[in-house]
Amino acid sequence: MTHTSSLAFNTLPLNPATLANLQQLGYLSMTPIQAASLPTALAGRDLIAQARTGSGKTAAFGLA
Repeated sequence: MTHTSSLAFNTLPLNPATLANLQQLGYLSMTPIQAASLPTALAGRDLIAQARTGSGKTAAFGLA
């Protein structure tokens, strides 16, 4: 799956160390579920999300 630059993790207000770790691990772009949920979660709002297994839900929860 190809992700556009608008889905880059560095567009989020994440800690610089977290961004550096993501980059080191090779995670540069968010999956669609991460792009849809992370801005809301990082804003401190509650959300419910549903996506296929392996789509990145756990990472979205952990990063927020």
